[in-house]
Amino acid sequence: MSKHITGARDSCPTFPLGSVGYNLMLMRGTWHDQVELFELDGSPLQDDTRAGSGSPGPSPFDNLVYLDFDGHKLSLTNVHFRGRAPSAKTFTGQLRDNLLVFDSLGPGAYENVGVSGGVGILTFNARQLDDACNVYMEPDFIMLTAPGQRVRHTVLYRNGAATRTLTARGSRLSPTCDRRHALDPRGTEGPVHEAPFQARIWEHLQHSPQQSLPDPA
Repeated sequence: MSKHITGARDSCPTFPLGSVGYNLMLMRGTWHDQVELFELDGSPLQDDTRAGSGSPGPSPFDNLVYLDFDGHKLSLTNVHFRGRAPSAKTFTGQLRDNLLVFDSLGPGAYENVGVSGGVGILTFNARQLDDACNVYMEPDFIMLTAPGQRVRHTVLYRNGAATRTLTARGSRLSPTCDRRHALDPRGTEGPVHEAPFQARIWEHLQHSPQQSLPDPA
């Protein structure tokens, strides 16, 4: 018999074991990620600015991660609080046809989706490869390794070539994320999530609509 998981709210759907929704429910809460960068051969990387990171800076560093999922919509905010200048980025999405579909990452971007690798395993990546993926792509693999523990691993691609890897080892600080954590450099007051982040690196891929010519006299 298949196991299911439900949320605390009556409106939250029931999810089959190992599905995307099931895993998002398992991963909800406030996390502390300890993040390290690596060259492709596993050598420590001190800074990923030259690698073309979307959020470049020194390594190692620490993030707060707020993962809020109500059974339908996702809000995910990463906050640098140690090892890098404080900053926050928020990504949003919703469950569609049993996949997590992220809201647009920016003009001309690829469609980013969340898929399941079984219980406790998610991957965030492009739904299909296109020109935008050649500009920037960073497959994001997340695995729950023990109660309240997770590993997140990404591979960064710029201009079609892999440039560096990232590994975050996370511990859950709270099963909820309805308020800012005491470690948050933004302070404890105010909303947890920011306006959804929009990147401009794919903007040049957009084609301007052709202007209609006036009818001849």
